[in-house]
Amino acid sequence: MNDFWIACGHHLLDRDEGGGLRVTDEFLKAYFARPELMPPDDACPVERRLHRDLLADPRQAVGAGEIAAIADADARENWQFVLAFRDLLLRHPTLEAAYLAWVRSGANDLPPLFVNQLVHVILRNALDACDDPFVLRAAELFFRIQRVLPHEHALLLGDEEVVGGRSPTPVLSLMSMLGAATDAVVEVLGEENAEAYWHRSDQFDMALDLTADGRGPVALAQAMTRWVSHLLGIDVVIEPLRALHEAKLTWYVGLDADATRLGDRLWHGEELGERDADRVLALFRLTFADSSRALDDVGDEPVYLILSMTADQKLRMKPQNLLTGLPVKRLEMAT
Repeated sequence: MNDFWIACGHHLLDRDEGGGLRVTDEFLKAYFARPELMPPDDACPVERRLHRDLLADPRQAVGAGEIAAIADADARENWQFVLAFRDLLLRHPTLEAAYLAWVRSGANDLPPLFVNQLVHVILRNALDACDDPFVLRAAELFFRIQRVLPHEHALLLGDEEVVGGRSPTPVLSLMSMLGAATDAVVEVLGEENAEAYWHRSDQFDMALDLTADGRGPVALAQAMTRWVSHLLGIDVVIEPLRALHEAKLTWYVGLDADATRLGDRLWHGEELGERDADRVLALFRLTFADSSRALDDVGDEPVYLILSMTADQKLRMKPQNLLTGLPVKRLEMAT
């Protein structure tokens, strides 16, 4: 079995009997050893002692007064965030339970970096036996901002951190775009290079083709299916669509903030202008394997999932919407 996403730290965690990830001292120490928390040469004695003590015992209680005594304001803020994240993990039996509790609470008190890292490692667990590089690359949308890469009629997504810092129009190495003035080269994941994903999975440097009727939308549907099953214990079938074709929007879920706004407009009977309609990247139909799990108002009607890009052609998927937005009678942790 090929390993992937090693950098997420899944090898530092244990699993409980249900398959959920249990936090370990080693996993917590990896956070306290991050460069942002490493005291600089001029750090105050309080910060130095706190850092040393937490590396020795990462579960020890830290009072608000101790944080307040740190001289540097940026350091105080960093420690407040990382300790709030640690305490969230320690309050729950698994990382999955911690994440689900956080998204259900509606809290917005964790930096996106921590949330994305938590999604990353939970997805690594949910996809542990996956042997399809297309599904894994599609799953990167859950925790990595994507940029839409222009190329004729294809819908290509590249990792924003990889392509954004180099050039707004990177070369797509499997395409005929010779002569483009850029130093960024993005290889598009395809059948002929799919095996390369395994040793490049932590580099996030392969583009995903999300063009309708291709492998990309099917792969994303499979990743979303595994996400829902792993965290909610609900079996669903998710299928990509080319268009809604006057479908009855009994229930819909926006997979990002922009998609939610567009869905709200459709719900209220508005017709989207061409510019807004062009921002819709993908549509999916979700059905429950057991319709009794759906709210009575929904029954066996399908749930439509909408994925869109921002005005500046970026995709910021919100996987928590799949957990809080589905019309289920009750939400239960599978792990």
